[in-house]
Amino acid sequence: MTKAIKLLTALPQPQRQRLMTLAKEVSFPEDARIFEAGGRADRFWVIRSGAVSLDQRVNSLQRVTVASLGSGDLLGWSWLFPPHEWDFGAEAFSPVRAYEFDAAQVLRLCEEDPQLGMALVRSVAEILAHRLEMTRGKLMEQYSGHRRGGL
Repeated sequence: MTKAIKLLTALPQPQRQRLMTLAKEVSFPEDARIFEAGGRADRFWVIRSGAVSLDQRVNSLQRVTVASLGSGDLLGWSWLFPPHEWDFGAEAFSPVRAYEFDAAQVLRLCEEDPQLGMALVRSVAEILAHRLEMTRGKLMEQYSGHRRGGL
């Protein structure tokens, strides 16, 4: 498996510096819901410290954790793609400190600086590809474990 891509370190220094002019430092207490699936995706975060669980609602009472994110990880990519709604929910697994970015401001900056826009889209695409690979691996492990146990 490939190594996890960290958004801020993946961006070239000049583009990272431009993006960071829009960063706002925020924090979330342990167990805080950061966003819900289906909600309006109008921002994203880069986690500075702590852990966040991405989850999917299975039914009205149960959520399943689909990924855990930590320091340096991108939280939220739905702001980049229509219909701009969260695909998963997110909850602070521990106290979290993060950089928060307003999607509209970032998109305006990307229009002004096409190099930043291309670097950002490429980095997010690499992150998504890595997460898809990790999810596929987890599903294969789970499926093969069930098959062995059922034979």
